[in-house]
Amino acid sequence: MTANFAYMNTRDLEFIIQEWLPSERVFNYEKFRDYYSKDDIRAFLAPILKMAKEVVEPTNTDGDQNPVRLVNGKVELPRSFGPLFKKLQSEGWGTSNIDRSEDSYVMPHLLNGAVMELLCAANPTFYPYILLTSGSADLIQTFGTEELKEKFLPKMMDGTWAGTMCLTEPSAGSDVGDILSKAYPTDEPGIFKIKGQKIFITGGDNDFTENIIHLYLARVEGAKAGTGGISLFVVPKFWVNADGTLSDNDVITTGVEHKLGQHGSCTAALSFGENGSCRGWLLGKNPLENEGRGEGMAQMFQMMNLARMETGHMAHCCVANAFYNVRDYARDRIQGRPFTNPRGERIAIINHEDIRRTLIMGKAHTEAFRAMIMKAMFFFDVREHDPDPQEREKAQQYLDVITPLCKAYPSDEGWWLCGEAIQAYGGYGYCEEYPVAQIARDIKIYSIWEGTNFIQSMDLIGRKMGMGRGAVFAAFLSEARNFTTENRYTTGLEKEFRNLDRALVSADKMLTCLVDFRNNNPTMIPVFGRRVLTAISQLHCSHILLDMACVALRRIKETGTEHHDYNFYVGKIEAAKWYLRNVTPSIEYISHIICDRDTSALDIPLEAFDY
Repeated sequence: MTANFAYMNTRDLEFIIQEWLPSERVFNYEKFRDYYSKDDIRAFLAPILKMAKEVVEPTNTDGDQNPVRLVNGKVELPRSFGPLFKKLQSEGWGTSNIDRSEDSYVMPHLLNGAVMELLCAANPTFYPYILLTSGSADLIQTFGTEELKEKFLPKMMDGTWAGTMCLTEPSAGSDVGDILSKAYPTDEPGIFKIKGQKIFITGGDNDFTENIIHLYLARVEGAKAGTGGISLFVVPKFWVNADGTLSDNDVITTGVEHKLGQHGSCTAALSFGENGSCRGWLLGKNPLENEGRGEGMAQMFQMMNLARMETGHMAHCCVANAFYNVRDYARDRIQGRPFTNPRGERIAIINHEDIRRTLIMGKAHTEAFRAMIMKAMFFFDVREHDPDPQEREKAQQYLDVITPLCKAYPSDEGWWLCGEAIQAYGGYGYCEEYPVAQIARDIKIYSIWEGTNFIQSMDLIGRKMGMGRGAVFAAFLSEARNFTTENRYTTGLEKEFRNLDRALVSADKMLTCLVDFRNNNPTMIPVFGRRVLTAISQLHCSHILLDMACVALRRIKETGTEHHDYNFYVGKIEAAKWYLRNVTPSIEYISHIICDRDTSALDIPLEAFDY
């Protein structure tokens, strides 16, 4: 056994949707009111939990033990992936949920987020095939002509075709503006010849769909240099003729990466137009008719922002499943005797103090990540469906701030948290026969995907903190301040609120230092950028964990200690206490480090790294 989907229930997802977030607001939107109710969440998620265990989980072991291969120019994927892709897509659990047509039947983002967590946790290596197809279809739906929508969307939504996004090149990774891919006009309006190479393309090839639709960044010959001249093209692996038949489009898979984890995910190197016969459809304006300006980066960011959110979500899924596996192992593993009774009977390791510390650490972080992401999903629904333009704008502003946090914090913390999960197993955790070894290998990529977490920190500091002359980020912090002011005397959580209050003061000091860096020594900003992002993420998680703890306290008062949910609510409270007492104080520590203005990373001679 390598993979194991260890979710026992969906109770925490139910709590978030039914008891914490004001989800009735979403379910009352015209798009959803006839189909969904917050009272039906458990019944809705129960079959998804069952499908994740019985249908999706078995493909995880297949994906890890039968990695992607390139044989005679063709990729070979784990055999179980194709049937699973077609099942989820055809049954409505995948790409069809981005359909924005008026008569479409789609899930709210809030519910789709819960579905994604269960299915992704059961096989995180497989799920990007769904997500990338959805993201590329969404771009075509948003920016494509009616002809392109009719040509591509039906088969992308039902699982006949897959999709990718193609950004990275051998000479340009994060610096997308340096890409060398070129596009050349043809005699056919809107159709360009494409020439270039892309690397690290997740889902870049497969052996289970008829076609793969690449959303491809290239510069039209004659367009502006840098990101401003980049355009976005729909470049299928096989050209789609007017009659619907397919023909070769000069897209060649030149290699697949051999990775630390994610073995079932095809990360491909692709060559476009090597023989001069690759074509693609332009999305948006022709830069040659738009003063050399392309619209590709702005268009791609629609997909990238959601992809960043989903990347953090996948990291959370791995962390959650890792600690659920630890919980189950710790209950069964008999080892050692009580610390206070060394001559007593041997006990299950879940009774040992350090294992209990490990488990509550995993529980607190898991619940923080989940709440942060699900709250973002709630605001995706508000942004898209609320009838009040001001509410939609406020939702967008919240999402602007929270996106780098949701992407980076779970994926940064997830790496060492999986290390702690391995530690709880003892020597068995280091063995591939046990599931957390694979989870640790699979999770590492998320801090790199969709813009490294350093890039996320620069996005937070360089763009999000300055939006609206700082007013947007100030409103984000004010929500936590107002919450603290209103609830600081909550019985049983007084110390936790004091810690949150101190963290807010520390955050203000840190932000003041950032302003000073910007004015007097801007190179200090990238030195401390990731620490700033971590501190702001911890501040936000402290806020939402305490908010949920307050709800749990009220529920205990309403239902009593004999209620079947009593232990669940107590768990929410204790997890919040652990985080507020063990993680939140680090915000003050990070603030102190930043304001100490240490320049040793800049002062050390480059030659000193030779020793």
